[in-house]
Amino acid sequence: MFTNKVIERLDRMLDDALNGTFSESSYDETKLSRLESKWKEFLGTSVLSNQNLEAERHRLEQFISDISHQTKTPMTNIKMYTELLCEEVNTLQGKEAGNEASINRIRKYTEEIGRQNERLEFLIDSLTKLSRLESGTLEVVAKPSSVYELVKAGVAAVKPKADKKKISFITTDAEGDTSVTAGFDMKWTLEALINVLDNAVKYSPEGGKVTVELSETELYAAVHVIDEGQGISEEDATRIFGRFFRGSEVQQDEGVGIGLYLAREILSKEDGYIKVISNENRKGGEFILYLRK
Repeated sequence: MFTNKVIERLDRMLDDALNGTFSESSYDETKLSRLESKWKEFLGTSVLSNQNLEAERHRLEQFISDISHQTKTPMTNIKMYTELLCEEVNTLQGKEAGNEASINRIRKYTEEIGRQNERLEFLIDSLTKLSRLESGTLEVVAKPSSVYELVKAGVAAVKPKADKKKISFITTDAEGDTSVTAGFDMKWTLEALINVLDNAVKYSPEGGKVTVELSETELYAAVHVIDEGQGISEEDATRIFGRFFRGSEVQQDEGVGIGLYLAREILSKEDGYIKVISNENRKGGEFILYLRK
């Protein structure tokens, strides 16, 4: 049987380990039994493992930051030279009246370079955020926040893109109830909502509308985003939140297939979730973001 002294010492070791204050130097091995010695060795190894894990996480965070920083300069240069090339084409257009076809081809190529650069910027930015979330180097802190303010900020962020396609936002329900609150990280949940709203605008026809509604259950506040696109098949609905997944009918459209995956990861870290409703008639899609109260 263990003596009270041994039990007390083991109990104190456990308390120190749980509190993160365990140190082998705090215990004199010559005064410990064989079991106490083994227990001390185990706890010492655990503390060392945690320290190594924390150091590795710090190195990973630094590595991700370095990648993000190093890629910004070349992408900024590509964007700058593309804009200069467009200006040069505009200058030549007035002087080289006989070379309209060549000038138009150059303009087409520069516009495509610009689009691909924007896509690359978005991809690297999304991957950087996703890596920080998955590795735990960036923490999502949920606290009581206004769902109305979340929707208001999300719509404002996407509106310039919607205006280019003459798409209007219908947010009557969302604007009418400013008292709805839930526990979420405003910055990161806004990122998730913008990704969903951006998709709604992207796949809605020109001149259409995107509806944003609020609803509540006992446990969740829900944000509904309803578009007028071609809808989502039942088969795609089961895979749409996968990393880099894109439906077969939108393969040629703009996008990289990471926005919805990022949205799901963000919401899951604050005890929420996202779902999609697939319609049999394939007219429009609906995404629902559930935020824990």
